[in-house]
Amino acid sequence: MRISVVIPSYNRKHTLERALQSVFDQTSRADEVILVDDGSTDGSSEMVRQQFPAVIVLTQPNLGVSAARNHGIARARCEWIALLDSDDSWLAQKIAQVRQAHELQPDFVLYHSDEIWIRRGVRVNPMQKHRKSGGWIFEQCLPLCAISPSAAVIRKSTLDSLGGFDEDLPACEDYDLWLRLCHQFPVHHIAQALVTRYAGHDDQLSQQHPAMDRFRIRALHRLLTTQNLSTEFHQAAAAMLSSKLDILLNGAIKHQNQSLVEEFGPLRDTWCTNNRRASAC
Repeated sequence: MRISVVIPSYNRKHTLERALQSVFDQTSRADEVILVDDGSTDGSSEMVRQQFPAVIVLTQPNLGVSAARNHGIARARCEWIALLDSDDSWLAQKIAQVRQAHELQPDFVLYHSDEIWIRRGVRVNPMQKHRKSGGWIFEQCLPLCAISPSAAVIRKSTLDSLGGFDEDLPACEDYDLWLRLCHQFPVHHIAQALVTRYAGHDDQLSQQHPAMDRFRIRALHRLLTTQNLSTEFHQAAAAMLSSKLDILLNGAIKHQNQSLVEEFGPLRDTWCTNNRRASAC
């Protein structure tokens, strides 16, 4: 199992050293490590070239995390892609455990694991809704992102067939990809924390983009109108879209967010009119 690590980064010099060190501290080394510098201005690339000369450094204008990941995936030479966000880190057994899981059960296209959460320097316990699982997890992917990018190792040909990450989504691009993947494939879950995720800092996408469900709604609507879902999956996704539209618009009306009302009000009206017979509204 040959693995390329792809790390997108934008002005994350302060966390990037920790992320990269965790990659090179693995008991089973990755075959290739790629950093995609998404237009950083903090000297990230220079630091990496000096301290981690084995890393392949790619640079691009600031096009967003999806474009950065897609750039790295396109340049990767190995059959498997291990994603790592520049503010996260891996435990030392991460790659070894994934390779062992693949050796025992080689037919999966994605392997992922549990994770440790650190919020503002304090370890916290994930809520039940964030519990990870394996198999056919499409319905678990509908409410929120059910797979952490930093925990995922994915077959490159599968990513290519899906078209990669959606570069038009400024956030929830991982949620969108898992929906497109998990309605077609089961995934393997390693019931062990192999990733440390750090949250609560100002440059997180979730901090920069309020009303994150607007991006999930866009992903769900596209999925329902472009993908050939099974009847069961279509009904579940349609119900989730309607629910998220109601919640988003009720909040937008309450807080007088006219731009959200204007963008998503017509979608709710059209969607519910077209799908009322299917009990989607």
